Amino acid sequence: MAEPDPGLYLITPRIEQPTHFMPLLHNALSAADIACVLLRLDQAGAWDSANGVQALRGLVQLAQSSGAALMVEHHPSLVRRIGADGAHLEGTGPQLRSAIDALKPDYIVGVGDLETRDDAMLAGESGVDYVMFGEPLTDGPLPKIAATLERVAWWSEIFTLPCVAFAPDIDTAAALCASGADFVALGSLVWDDSRGPAAVIAAVRHAFSLQTRSPA
Repeated sequence: MAEPDPGLYLITPRIEQPTHFMPLLHNALSAADIACVLLRLDQAGAWDSANGVQALRGLVQLAQSSGAALMVEHHPSLVRRIGADGAHLEGTGPQLRSAIDALKPDYIVGVGDLETRDDAMLAGESGVDYVMFGEPLTDGPLPKIAATLERVAWWSEIFTLPCVAFAPDIDTAAALCASGADFVALGSLVWDDSRGPAAVIAAVRHAFSLQTRSPA
């Protein structure tokens, strides 16, 4: 029996004005079942203020009302304050350990920026809920697609911990589906298309339907 299609994991652009992003997010969430939304925040935003927290809560509630988990990138301290589902960190350093200690087991902790297989295995053993491959990082270019496909195929064959893999375009999303990704992450592909998020997500779902996923 073939494996089910991967879930969709949406990575937002860097948010400066949460209320301005609400219509785009609503459109995306209306297109299909979305498993998770990763909220990326403008570092200059005043998120510690009461108004900032309240504005972010609106995005959290919108995502959760559609059945999607909402993760916060780089700001574990905001998770409880805005009612999010967890935090996403980069790398296996002390910030990840601190987030795990602060949030687990009540909240989700995910991690990306895993450059080597050893990094990925170390992250998997640390207690995180998922690993992410191929995503755009704060600094540096997007990893090569071939490397991400190889990493996903290796991980899905050996490990049961879910992996999320980033797709910059629809063809890559389809290839990641076939390679065994548990979730496919989409970023600017969704938000920058003039057709709107719903149309892009529908096209990705159609591309998934044309793939054959072998049992793990």
